[in-house]
Formats: sequence, structure tokens, C-alpha cells
Amino acid sequence: MSAQPHEHLTDAVLRPVRGHHAFEGCVEQLATAIRLGVYPVGSLLPPERELAERLAVSRATLREAIAALRQAGLIETKRGRGGGSTVTSQARGRFRGGLSRVSSATKTEWLDALEFRRVVEPGAAHLAASHDLSAPDRERLTATEVAVHDASGKRGHRQADSRLHLTIASLSGSARLQEAVTSVQSTLDSMLGAIPALEPNIGHSHRQHRQICTAILNGRPDRARKVMEDHCDDTAALLRGLLV
Repeated sequence: MSAQPHEHLTDAVLRPVRGHHAFEGCVEQLATAIRLGVYPVGSLLPPERELAERLAVSRATLREAIAALRQAGLIETKRGRGGGSTVTSQARGRFRGGLSRVSSATKTEWLDALEFRRVVEPGAAHLAASHDLSAPDRERLTATEVAVHDASGKRGHRQADSRLHLTIASLSGSARLQEAVTSVQSTLDSMLGAIPALEPNIGHSHRQHRQICTAILNGRPDRARKVMEDHCDDTAALLRGLLV
């Protein structure tokens, strides 16, 4: 059997991912490889066992990532003998909003927003955890976090998620941080609205939200900053892979 044209590039684009970012890291690397033509339309992705070993993740995590790529319209999967995952699209236009027509300036702005978010939102969480919060503020934070978990529908979840991040910014006590987080969340909303809602990522996000809020309520600024950094990194990984 002859080598597929992409095989010599696999080592360059697929690397072991960090354990607690495994799902998002798999999606980012595989989606990027597809978009860059390492796996052209019509080609098969390497077998699951090979991909799992190369990315240093479990087969279960890899299958979740492959399911996300199917949901995004990038691949189709056939089971059984002679099956596998076939690349069906490399175009961003498959997403709502016609991303194939998004200008390079907008993509640059999006990348900048992800970097800016990585600075301001962990800072807001750190500052919020540094304060001795009043009982009403503590109740408001807890209720807002629970509302994200209970939200239904993609739009309802996205709005509840934004409200939680804006609540954390408000608890920082800094008007400029609140303005910065509002700006970032506005851009993030446009980006997240253009990709499918991925259940593994949503579940991971819920756990991180709980950890961030717990750190704030327990007055642990460094812990709040670290978990928020991880949260921002995971969201950025998905968006870089699927959109940019």
C-alpha cells in the first residue's frame, strides 16, 4: 500500500497534548491539519490507534475529538471493515456566518482578542478572589454559575456563560477590567456563534467554571487566576483550530 501524500507532514503537525486539555488539544491539532491540507479532502485520517498514540491521549478522548470534527462538517466516519474518517471539507464556509468570506483583518482581530482575553480575564478572577466579598455578591456569583450549568440551547448557554464572566469582572471592582472583559466577551460571542456547540467542551467548561468560582469564594487569587488561564487556553484552542 503506497504512502498517503500527507504522511511526511504528520510528525510536524501532530504532537502529544497536555492531559487536562486533551479534548481541546486534539480538536485544534486535527482541525488545523485538515485546514492546512495535510489531510486533503477525500483522504482518510490515520487509524484511531495511531492518532491516539501520536497525540498521547486515550481512545475515548480521541473519539470525542473526531465526533466534534464530524459535527463541524470536516469529516465523515464509516464503521466496520474498510471504514475510517474521511475528510469532506476544509472550507470555513461550512460554518454559520460564511467564515470563508471573513477578512484577514477580522481573523487578526480575533486572534488578538484571544490573546487579550488571556491577560484580562485571569486578572479579573485574581482580583475578585482577593476581595472579601459580601454575602449578596457571593450569592450572585453562585447563582450565575449555576445558571450556566442549567441553561438550555446553544444561545441560552452562551448568554449565561457571558453573564458569569461579566459577573466575575464586576466582582474585581475595576471599571476598566469590566470594560475590557465586556469587549472581549463581545468578540468571543461572534466566534463561538460560528462553531457547533461541542458537548465535551461544554462539560469541561462547566467544571472549570465551578473551580474558578470556588477559588474566588474561598479567597484563593492564584488558584482563580490559574484555572481561568486554563479555561481561556482551552476555548482559544478550539477557536484557533476550527475558525482561524
